[in-house]
Amino acid sequence: MTNEPLIELKGVSKSFGSNKVLDKIDLTLYRGEALGIIGPSGTGKSTILRVIAGLLLPDEGEIYIQGVRRNGLIEDAAETVGIGMVFQQAALFDSLTVEENVGFLLYQNSKIARSRIRDMVNEKLEMVGLSGIGEMYPSELSGGMRKRVSFARAIMSNPESANEGPELLLYDEPTAGLDPIASTVIEDLIRHLQRAQGVCSTYAIVTHQDSTIRRTADRVIFLYQGRVQWEGTVSEIDSTDHPLIRQFMSGSVQGPIQVVG
Repeated sequence: MTNEPLIELKGVSKSFGSNKVLDKIDLTLYRGEALGIIGPSGTGKSTILRVIAGLLLPDEGEIYIQGVRRNGLIEDAAETVGIGMVFQQAALFDSLTVEENVGFLLYQNSKIARSRIRDMVNEKLEMVGLSGIGEMYPSELSGGMRKRVSFARAIMSNPESANEGPELLLYDEPTAGLDPIASTVIEDLIRHLQRAQGVCSTYAIVTHQDSTIRRTADRVIFLYQGRVQWEGTVSEIDSTDHPLIRQFMSGSVQGPIQVVG
């Protein structure tokens, strides 16, 4: 990791109706780091990923990409950093094959020959350990396999674009709903993609799962009531006496985190 800021959020707020999900958040994501975003449900973790991705406009505050202020959503202007996102439910098109899902944006928005796209898709599928499944449909895959297909789609590059591939990956609960073994496969893959040559080296991951926090993150921030309440390294999670972290990691209903219902 370097100390070079890749993404900076300054005073970012976002509300949905009367619910203020983000409250003047300041956050810097550095090139080459693995950032874990944790906290109770409904505290803005997925929202902050969508703001970083340029899929959601903040109500106030500024977003900088490599020091350049972003104006509007991601499609409103060319950016110097490619961003890929892996959604919690994989978000695959059920009516399309795996190959068509992974190559979707290229099939729809490029002039690249279909045979070349097919080769690129197979390359990405091999990278996530799913060679030879291009003709299958999402309904024929296990939950873990669907997650890996969504990874392949997120790292798909477009040779016609200035950003040949994503420099930043955003993972929203990538191990949710998976058994422990399938979760380990996904956690290993996240680290592998960070270290593999030619694949993005920077990512942010939202997760509740203890093993995922410990195996995929280097630095961790804790979101609660719209603000960053704590940040530190993974090893500091066990040594801090911060009451929010202690309650969250122990799963106790007693403590400063308000238990809904």
